[in-house]
Amino acid sequence: MKLVLQGHDERYVVEQSLMNLFPGELPVYEPILPGDDTWAIISLREDGSRCRVTAELSVHGKAATCPLDCLLSGTNFEKEGQRRHAVARCFFLAARAVTGVTPPWGMLTGVRPDKPVTWALAEGKSPGQARAMLEDEYFVTRSRADLALETGAMALTAARRLEPKDIDLYVGIPFCPTRCAYCSFVSQSVERSFSLVPPYVDALIEEIKAGGRMVREQGLRVRTFYMGGGTPTTLTAEQMDRVLTAFEESFDRLPCEEITVEAGRPDTITAEKLAVLKSHGVTRVSVNPQTMEDHVLRAIGRHHSAGDIEAAMELVDKFSFPHVNMDLIAGLPEDTPEGFRRSLDRCLSFGTDNVTVHTLALKKGSRILTEGLTIPGPEAVSEMLDYAAPVLRQAGYAPYYLYRQKYMSGSFENVGWSKPGAECWYNIDIMSELCSILSFGAGGSTKMVEPGTNHIERVFNLKYPKEYTERPEKCLANQAAFAAFYENLNL
Repeated sequence: MKLVLQGHDERYVVEQSLMNLFPGELPVYEPILPGDDTWAIISLREDGSRCRVTAELSVHGKAATCPLDCLLSGTNFEKEGQRRHAVARCFFLAARAVTGVTPPWGMLTGVRPDKPVTWALAEGKSPGQARAMLEDEYFVTRSRADLALETGAMALTAARRLEPKDIDLYVGIPFCPTRCAYCSFVSQSVERSFSLVPPYVDALIEEIKAGGRMVREQGLRVRTFYMGGGTPTTLTAEQMDRVLTAFEESFDRLPCEEITVEAGRPDTITAEKLAVLKSHGVTRVSVNPQTMEDHVLRAIGRHHSAGDIEAAMELVDKFSFPHVNMDLIAGLPEDTPEGFRRSLDRCLSFGTDNVTVHTLALKKGSRILTEGLTIPGPEAVSEMLDYAAPVLRQAGYAPYYLYRQKYMSGSFENVGWSKPGAECWYNIDIMSELCSILSFGAGGSTKMVEPGTNHIERVFNLKYPKEYTERPEKCLANQAAFAAFYENLNL
């Protein structure tokens, strides 16, 4: 779609709206020529404290124009946000007039669509007022507004348990048995890169030890620990024991509410590894089948069967971990609404107290795109999600966190469901950006959150395991930035 911006340069918000409202359309900043039938002109003009925005839109010859007049007030930062909202709203209304479609999340394009609810509730607004804000200001559908109200309220509960110097820890293990068709993460197949694992574990342990010293010096308190990937259980039992021992010896475990490890794929789960996790007081493990349909498992490149998942769950059950999570993805290649229903029903039969229902995101570099694999359409994905929500509620689960990604099928969402009291605080903390996350390992993203504000800074570890092991100074520099952030806060 050709885009012409007049009187402003709000490219980001327009491009995000374009991606949300017209999947597959790419932004092109070129003059509109006679004969062009897919374009948008978004104009902004200010007159004193008033902001006037007009969006003219043509999609394959069907056109609409939407004007908007709003009052700017507050600080310069607040006015900037009001301009951005006006541009997005105007473009959305013109797009809706052309297409006749309202996406489930309306004009919201961000990763965390329940954040406005959390802010509204924190300011003293009632649940009804928060819901009305989503529906009236952002055109969110009633079902998604209700969902955001539940997860937004849980985020507020999570925020109120935190003190200014509370942080979470993340440890990344970027290795998997094979690469799934939907994945674009920087992870290495252990089959191809086995020699990288031992030096990676050595470097990771040294980084954890250095991080422990820094955290103690800053007087910070670790509330949750999360080991993800990749697939952490591609490590041997001895390697996992070393990593968890480094955590225990480097940090004060007493205030840490939960220790989560993604056990991930059933073909990496053994009794020996689970015994190690149990011995270190792990409170939550995740077994992530994504589907219980054998032909779908083959389509996404997994080398195990649904029977292997069942055997893994039986093994996990013997160790009596306090909490167990299972992940499913709606919209996988070769799947159908009927197949997804069977997968969810089988997962619920295990009695796990956490179920995460993801929506397929079409990630650049994934085999789904590079090989042109066939996936269910938005209507089929909607049918899958429409089945999941009431069935989970009837089984005693409630939604406790959600987030969205780019290029999601049908512009839906990922939702974590849990039984009462089984919520994973780390998931809420990171998705609602409630506290700083100190990350260890290749590709780690350390997030520094200033308490009580929306101010967030980030630093990133090197992406690839080999360069991560060869350049430890990068991790030390990131930890120094983390320390300086807290020193400047003067908490």
